[in-house]
Amino acid sequence: MITVLKRPLALSIYLAFICTQPAFASSHGELIASPLKVGVYDFPPIAMVRKKHQAKGLLGDLLGELEKTHEGLDFQVVHTSPMRRQLDFRTGLFDVMFFEHPTWSWGSEAIEISYPILRDDEVYVALNKDDRDQSFFDNIRKRRIVAIAGYHYGFAGWETDSEKLRKNFDIELSHSHIRNLYLIEADRPSVAEVAVVSRSFLNQYLDEHPNKQNLFLVSDKVDQSYELNVITRHSGPVDVQQIERLLKPLIESGRYQEMVRQHGLQLPTGMVRSP
Repeated sequence: MITVLKRPLALSIYLAFICTQPAFASSHGELIASPLKVGVYDFPPIAMVRKKHQAKGLLGDLLGELEKTHEGLDFQVVHTSPMRRQLDFRTGLFDVMFFEHPTWSWGSEAIEISYPILRDDEVYVALNKDDRDQSFFDNIRKRRIVAIAGYHYGFAGWETDSEKLRKNFDIELSHSHIRNLYLIEADRPSVAEVAVVSRSFLNQYLDEHPNKQNLFLVSDKVDQSYELNVITRHSGPVDVQQIERLLKPLIESGRYQEMVRQHGLQLPTGMVRSP
């Protein structure tokens, strides 16, 4: 169980901690605090947390490759949630978050932002029926929506407050992407007509269930497209330039691009695609 301390005391403990924290010496001779505390919430197939605080998905592979490439580097996974991540960051529970977008409620935080390292889209998904076509998605406000609590969506103007969302939309908020697709499959319009999911998650789900390839009607228009970055704490135990230097060997060798493709994800515009 994580106890969130009152801010002044938490900050004092945090500052005392980083002053005594062991350090990893990078190939550039820089001292980087180790273990690095990485905040992770469920964002499949990009990032997930399983038993014993192990990161899975692309993030799990990336952290493993970074530790393998840089001897002595160690990451500590801190399980947070979409709704709680800024609070946990503010109170010092973690210092780095991979695959995050700075406009997702980070405006008031003291952060540093890397260059983009991944891209994806959110699309609308409905049950495929003979009388439905793309016009079904013309006015999302008319539909019974299922989405993930704490996620930022274009149709909602990036609002994450559950009460405001329920006031302005006919929406069901959950914590499970699989559950949301199951609700669509159940064909119960009073419960769910449209799910908002990432293109990568939907593609992975259909790859694992090829018999469902024609089950869904997927919108041609996207709810949003985004390029994801690494976010670090300003004046924290590691800065964003150090993270970029840690990533550099994996990008230059093409190993990072290979991992992205293995997870059915997309590289950001302009990233080198081969060594």
